[in-house]
Amino acid sequence: MAACLSMSAVLRGLVARSAAAAVRPPPPRSLSTSTWRLAQNQTRDTQLITVDEKLDITTLTGVPDEHIKTRKVHIFVPARNAMQSGANNTKKWKMEFDNRERWENPLMGWASTADPLSNMVLTFSTKEDAIAFAEKNAALDTVTGDIAVQSITAEDGLEF
Repeated sequence: MAACLSMSAVLRGLVARSAAAAVRPPPPRSLSTSTWRLAQNQTRDTQLITVDEKLDITTLTGVPDEHIKTRKVHIFVPARNAMQSGANNTKKWKMEFDNRERWENPLMGWASTADPLSNMVLTFSTKEDAIAFAEKNAALDTVTGDIAVQSITAEDGLEF
């Protein structure tokens, strides 16, 4: 019984302190101070974890073995968009998996597939990263294209 009384006394004290804290207004904050504190907290919380040795995690991924062993991938640089802002997303390397069997759903006419990787496109910053990922997780089929930088000179000024 003494433990119950002391526990209820502790609970009453906690409730009283939380009620007193709820009455107190929050301190005024400026946006710059808040942003600076948020940035400080984020840099403190984002510590990198390094692993000394590479471990095989293929059993943890949940991907069936038939998708890993028989899968072919295509690594490429996307073509430039024909619009005026067409240089966007052309400096990254993309990796697509080969398409497996598809069928038409008889009820709605939608295209269906049982392949979970058929619609997945991965993006890499370098060709070497894409090839290393493909060799680790799939069978590499083709690598096409290099990043070609074309300089466009504006010579229309003489015509106006």
